[in-house]
Amino acid sequence: MPNLKAVRPELVTALASIFLLLGFNLTLWQHLFAITDFNGKGLLLRGAFALMVFCAFNIFLTLFAFKRVLKPVLIALFLISAGVAYFMSQYGVMIDAGMFRNFAETNATEVRDLLSLKLAAYVLFLGVLPSVILWKTPIIYRRWPREVLSKVVVSTVCACAIGGVALINYQGLSSLFRNHHELRLMVVPSNYIGASVGYLSEQVKSAQQPFVSIGQDATRSTEWQQHKRKSLTVLVVGESARAENFGILGYNRDTTPQLKKERGLLTFTDVHSCGTETAVSVPCMFSNMGRKDYDASAAKNKEGMLDVLKRAGLDVIWRDNQSGCKGTCDRVTLQDVSNLKDPVLCANNECRDEILLQGLQNFIDHLDKDTVLVLHQMGSHGPEYFKRYPKAFEKFTPVCESNALNNCSRESIVNGYDNTLLYTDHVLASLIDTLRSNQDKVDTAMLYLSDHGESLGEYNLFLHGTPYMLAPDQQKHVPMIAWFSDNYQQSFAVDTHCLQNERNAPLSQDNLFHSMLGLLQVHTSVYNPALDMFAGCRGIYTDGVLANE
Repeated sequence: MPNLKAVRPELVTALASIFLLLGFNLTLWQHLFAITDFNGKGLLLRGAFALMVFCAFNIFLTLFAFKRVLKPVLIALFLISAGVAYFMSQYGVMIDAGMFRNFAETNATEVRDLLSLKLAAYVLFLGVLPSVILWKTPIIYRRWPREVLSKVVVSTVCACAIGGVALINYQGLSSLFRNHHELRLMVVPSNYIGASVGYLSEQVKSAQQPFVSIGQDATRSTEWQQHKRKSLTVLVVGESARAENFGILGYNRDTTPQLKKERGLLTFTDVHSCGTETAVSVPCMFSNMGRKDYDASAAKNKEGMLDVLKRAGLDVIWRDNQSGCKGTCDRVTLQDVSNLKDPVLCANNECRDEILLQGLQNFIDHLDKDTVLVLHQMGSHGPEYFKRYPKAFEKFTPVCESNALNNCSRESIVNGYDNTLLYTDHVLASLIDTLRSNQDKVDTAMLYLSDHGESLGEYNLFLHGTPYMLAPDQQKHVPMIAWFSDNYQQSFAVDTHCLQNERNAPLSQDNLFHSMLGLLQVHTSVYNPALDMFAGCRGIYTDGVLANE
């Protein structure tokens, strides 16, 4: 590379601001053009927005425009922004503290699924090459008094420009920002810088909070004395399954052929998640906080449903085929099956969900305690849906076999996703069949609830994790199904006919905590019957016959 001409830091920050604005914000500009009119006012609004962002970038970079500081800061911004710009353009994601949490708490398998040559190209051309040019460019700094003065002048000019543009275009800009909160989550690099600060603040806050125990008065009710058998209640936590594509919930494709044939299956049509990402939905659905009051830092330092059930004397086991339980199973038995070396069920550094059922019959044969078994699925985790199921379940074709979803047809993306639901259908039906075959010696039941939904290209969004307020219903409307053996219904006074009549009632993951306590006849002051979905359908059985509702 030939010797480059020496430049002042003011020019470097200005050029870097322009590069950040144009090189990493294609998704932002596409969205801005879509929501503003193509006329004089719209063009003026776009120009005003661009000038404000440029000036804000320049003020920020000017704060770091010192020797031995500016270049490393800019190189870090270029490299990180290249990756962020790729994921935003590829999947339509918005970057907030929740999305940053997903990144921070992911595992190696999920990271591998997101790697691609296109990502490498983004990092090379938008990150590495500009960084090399910057590193080779000499920057001439003044003596520190003059350098500080120049930075004050630049910052003042930029601040005045922002204020002037805001005053001149106040009505248009105020309407734009008021009606389109998503814009701040689309500006690279300020979005991920703000998200990282929010996430780190959350971690600091969590570390400073004392650990809180709940349900210390939890005991099993006297009804347990009448139980003739041990019980096994299986709670299946699905992954990225959206209700819209579940055949038994009205989808125009039969993605649940085996479940459709299961006798006594209960399906709930109007269930919504607590969050749009696993790192929020899983700890939230097992807590007693509810979506509106959920606080991630508090959840890390507070017991949840599994702790209360264990305190009441139930054996609680979490079996995981995913990226962990996000703290919800820290104080119960954990069985991680995601990295087993089964030659049939495990390949490409991950295991398919049938691994969760491996050894289940032997487990039931030796069951000596009333048990709650949680199965955490890999489910329909994207973007590489084709990896989530065996080829035998590839009913819908053609299938997108790439993680670059915007390079695939929407039909092939939906086909791959629907095939994952076909496999989930098989896993759940197999589980029910096993539980049914053991109902004469063990009271068995299953409840399935997905953690969140998934976007498959609607509104140019893919995957999940969109901020809840902005997320489409596809990321929040989730399937929930239940099955209870005949003896379980009698032992736990479950009126399935009543539940069938209530299947269309609005529910959410807020109901899980209290519904499980109520179902398992656990008495505690933290139980709220108003949130117990089973409370209105408790039967009174006499000699195996439903006597009263």
